[in-house]
Amino acid sequence: MTDIPEDSKLTRSKSRWAELGKFLTGKTSRPEDSRLPPGQHLVRNWPVLDLGQTPNVARENWRLDIAGAIEAPITWTWHDLMSAPQTHKLSDIHCVTSWSRYDNNWDGVTTHDLMEAVRPRAEATHVLFTSNDGYTTNMAIEDFASPEALLVHSWEGAPLPLDHGGPVRLVVPHLYFWKSPKWIRRIEFATRDHPGFWEVRGYHNHADPWLEERYS
Repeated sequence: MTDIPEDSKLTRSKSRWAELGKFLTGKTSRPEDSRLPPGQHLVRNWPVLDLGQTPNVARENWRLDIAGAIEAPITWTWHDLMSAPQTHKLSDIHCVTSWSRYDNNWDGVTTHDLMEAVRPRAEATHVLFTSNDGYTTNMAIEDFASPEALLVHSWEGAPLPLDHGGPVRLVVPHLYFWKSPKWIRRIEFATRDHPGFWEVRGYHNHADPWLEERYS
């Protein structure tokens, strides 16, 4: 795992956006397109956003630690991931930088199936994520358990591209996309919340696009 450049140009710019409330519209709906959250615009490509690091982890070396307030801590290998029940999902994604992309085809393992394997304890309230580039983020366990949430290894019928988080990333489509970490390395079930990289830099702790929860 590498360290994130704390003072990169992107980090400074996006922290400034939080201070200024950039992209906020104050609206709660878009009558012209009920599928598009307020303040968003559609793109056909998939923009690449990261913090200046692109970890290149071969499938045979990939590991995912699942730990914390669970009954069965485990480290998954690529074989373990592919041996788990496989699911196909179709979902839209919404980035806090104001772009949205419709109809993404994903293949992977649902968070529901992951939770069945590790059995979170009753006192687990939040889930924390760490990526191979050092990035962190957080969410309530209810958001992680969303029926649409998926540990993704494939996009549009092909292996997930490296610059989009391959070999494996999390996709939680009902939240802004910074809550769907690339290059995922560790999932920790916690008994209290621990804000992540962007959350401590002025970004909203929940991140619902329909409520424009861009910033805290």
